[in-house]
Amino acid sequence: MTSPVRPPLRPGSAEPGRGRPGGARARALCALLAAGLCAPGRAGAADATPSLPKLQGGTLSLDQATRTTWQNQPQIVQARANTQAAEARADEARAPLLPQVTGVSYTYERTTSNFTPHPGYTPTLALPPLYSWQTYNYYNFNGTVSQLVWDFGATLDAWRSAKVKALSQRDTERYTELQVLLGVRTAYFTARASKDLVAVARETLANQEAHLRQTEGFVEVGTQPEIALAQSRYNVANARVQLITAENNYVTAKAQLNQAMGVEGPTDYDVATETFAAVSGEDDSNQTLLAQALAHRPDFKSDEEQIDAQRLTVSSVKGTYWPSIGVQFNWVNAGIDPFHTVWNWNVQATLNWNIYQGGLTVAQQQEQEANLTSLVAQTDQLRQQVRLDVEQARLAVLAAKASLSAAADALTNAKDLLRLAEGRYEVGIGSIIELSDAQVAETSAAAQRVQADYNLASARAQLLRALGDLGPFAALDGSR
Repeated sequence: MTSPVRPPLRPGSAEPGRGRPGGARARALCALLAAGLCAPGRAGAADATPSLPKLQGGTLSLDQATRTTWQNQPQIVQARANTQAAEARADEARAPLLPQVTGVSYTYERTTSNFTPHPGYTPTLALPPLYSWQTYNYYNFNGTVSQLVWDFGATLDAWRSAKVKALSQRDTERYTELQVLLGVRTAYFTARASKDLVAVARETLANQEAHLRQTEGFVEVGTQPEIALAQSRYNVANARVQLITAENNYVTAKAQLNQAMGVEGPTDYDVATETFAAVSGEDDSNQTLLAQALAHRPDFKSDEEQIDAQRLTVSSVKGTYWPSIGVQFNWVNAGIDPFHTVWNWNVQATLNWNIYQGGLTVAQQQEQEANLTSLVAQTDQLRQQVRLDVEQARLAVLAAKASLSAAADALTNAKDLLRLAEGRYEVGIGSIIELSDAQVAETSAAAQRVQADYNLASARAQLLRALGDLGPFAALDGSR
């Protein structure tokens, strides 16, 4: 007995203090303590592994298998995390566009106060200063707030590119979901076919045992030769081997289904006897289905978004040919007494222009433009692959439906053949060879019918993936 074909299976800043510097110091200390205490907690939460559900005895439906997959499959969890990371990178790219509070510090010095002449010092008739080892307290609090005004799109386009890349990653996440759903559907119907083949093997064994009992009686009364008894015993033993193989295949298929669902648990359950519903538009023309696929395939949308992001990256690199303009506000509060300090402030306008960096910017632009050309070619290649995927899946569905009808007719005829052979054998007209051949034909036809069921379910799952459609379980993903 043949088993069904198994296809391969997303630092806190402190406000410059006013009044007593001790308050600013306390706030800075609290901020450091908070950062130190909170960070390990977040890391621990990320490293914690959620408990996976254990499948209990009973019957597992395709809907239950899909919901379990949605909650536990590591590939889906990883894809969602990658999407969150991409969105965080977009926020990181936006950060330079916002005000920056930097250089916030509070220092205490114990220092001498000897006079040091500066280069423009002109001696006077006064006595020269005396030098002393006496020291004094000196307190200094300073902070800087800066804001980028304009850099000819270098930072702004980098942020826009990161946002589009985050959208692309979200579509990549959805494509991962499609791939995982295809895997779990294929694994589910592989298990379903294996279960049906167990039923076929059991029926075959029951028939062969009935034939053996019948043959023993015929040989005992002399209406059948002893070779018929040997043939019948061989048929029973072979049927038992086929049943053991079928049962082992069924357990193995359920173990593979567990892996596809992302669960760790026993296989002491049965899969439900259900079929895969027809895909909407599965009988439409290839051009109609191709247009639907190009509009909905998340991997194709992701590639188009990557092209948009890369164009913005090229624009960002070009912006670095020009200067960046910004403003900066500095605040200093200092003195020898922590309760009587003197403040000063200043505002600066800055212009930074990298005139020549050894051809670095030119090389970076050439690199990003080459990456853009590569992405365009990759998208063209994917468009051709989508066309092939749709055509193959559509033809597979049509062929599977035709094969299913033919397999059903073959099984009906094989059962009639077995019934007639059993009747001839009972009245002594037929031989054990004729009966064995009829039983083999009926078993093969039943297995072929199971294979045809599996092929249709697998082809429909492939068509859903080719169209970029999550199918009847699209509502599980509330973000869509």
